[in-house]
This record gives sequence, structure tokens and C-alpha cells, in this order.
Amino acid sequence: MTEKTNDSQGQDGLDQKSKVYQFVEMLSEQDKMLVLLQVELYDNSWQAMLDDLKNRLEGKPYIFKLANRIQDDIARIEKLLTFEKDNQVKLSDFVKPPTSQ
Repeated sequence: MTEKTNDSQGQDGLDQKSKVYQFVEMLSEQDKMLVLLQVELYDNSWQAMLDDLKNRLEGKPYIFKLANRIQDDIARIEKLLTFEKDNQVKLSDFVKPPTSQ
């Protein structure tokens, strides 16, 4: 009788990680900054960040002023959030702040 091993890091796991790394490599600096801000300022919550930006657009109280391109940032966040949901990952595990030199 042969034993079947439970390989949680099998081919599918490697393919998934590879897919995430490829996605992260294609992100613009603005996208990466949003991932980092989401972690630092919004306790790793895309929804809190989106709510904050939408409140700013509507003239409601808001937490943080990102930039004058709020609509662009909202579109970027939605793209990043969709990728995370579709691939069941947190991009903040893959996007790290640049190291100072």
C-alpha cells in the first residue's frame, strides 16, 4: 500500500505563488504605494481605504488625503482587491516598502 502525501506546496501552490509574483511585478509604483498605505493607515482593510476616499469625494470627513486622483486610486484599489479575492492572497505579503539607501 502506498502512502499518499498531502503536498500543500505542490504544483498548484507554486503556480499560485508564481502568478502572484508576476502580478506584483506588473504593478505600478502607485499600485504598490496603495498596498503599503492600505496596510499602514487602514489596518490592512481595502474597504476602509475605499470608504475614506469616497467620503473625501463626497465632502464628508475623511482620514487621509492621498492625492487629487481619487477616482484613479479607487479604480486601482478595486483592481488590487479583485486580484486578492480571486487568488485568495494578501498583496501586502508580497509588496514590501523600498529599502532606503
